[in-house]
Amino acid sequence: MIRWALIFLVVALIAAVLGFGGIAGAAASIAKILFYIFVISLLISVVMILINKSKR
Repeated sequence: MIRWALIFLVVALIAAVLGFGGIAGAAASIAKILFYIFVISLLISVVMILINKSKR
């Protein structure tokens, strides 16, 4: 999933340099959404690992 976020980030940066506002905005918003999903997934994974370690 982080791969897709990075791909959309690169697309947004290239589109911003070329001046395509709509494409850059859409790609940037998709990259942001994927980034937040990745961060939430990471936090859930860390919490689950800590809970499993405490049960042992």
